[in-house]
Amino acid sequence: MKPWAGVGEAYASSYAALCAGTTDALAAELGPASGRSLLDVGSGTGMVAARFAADGWDVTGCEPEATMRAVAAREHPRLAVIAGSLPDLPFDEAAFDAVIANFVLNHVHDPRQSARELARVSAERVAATIWLVSPSWLWHEVCARAGLEPVAGERLAPDKDFERTAEGFAGMLRDAGWRDVLVSELSWTWHAEPAALWASAEGGVASAGAFYLSLDEAGRDDFRRAFDDVCADRSVDGALALPHTAAIASGRRG
Repeated sequence: MKPWAGVGEAYASSYAALCAGTTDALAAELGPASGRSLLDVGSGTGMVAARFAADGWDVTGCEPEATMRAVAAREHPRLAVIAGSLPDLPFDEAAFDAVIANFVLNHVHDPRQSARELARVSAERVAATIWLVSPSWLWHEVCARAGLEPVAGERLAPDKDFERTAEGFAGMLRDAGWRDVLVSELSWTWHAEPAALWASAEGGVASAGAFYLSLDEAGRDDFRRAFDDVCADRSVDGALALPHTAAIASGRRG
């Protein structure tokens, strides 16, 4: 996994709500709970897992980052969250009726091996999501106004990477041994308050946050001024309208 050390509180205050936007679509792919067991891999602060638990699933979360697990324990004390990460999950084969990984396979070093591991611990259904459209343009605009050159994001080795389209995602999952793969696209607009977006940057969340923390004091001041300018120009009723598109995949173990 790419490092997310120490970002639990900042993520909870920002992108956790955005990433939970796929919950209904994931639930539709898996069918009714009916007392079935579900593993949420990369469960983060527990928002998605808690929703599945409320719908009647017997849910276990699995999250490698301690600060994420700490937020989950505080916000969802009844939710069981185990420390663990892809591509080696601490569970037996077919241990859960269904397994989900929400915006996880776009962060691992070996997506196919990780997708194979998701299927290994599933007895029935497996589902995952990745971003097709994210708000990276916003942070590029901030950098441009600040006169800063953003660092290129980490790229996977060519033999590990896959095309970040619905078709490319489906092909990667089939390579990993998933059967009956179906992929759909879900688009929605996140109306984000500037305070939430700034919490993500200041807290080191995702590539924009990592870039902000890498700057010296003068660079951070320039970044903040540019961020405030962009928000002033683009906010409507105190929020920025940020369109997003996710690929939602489901299948069965091979």
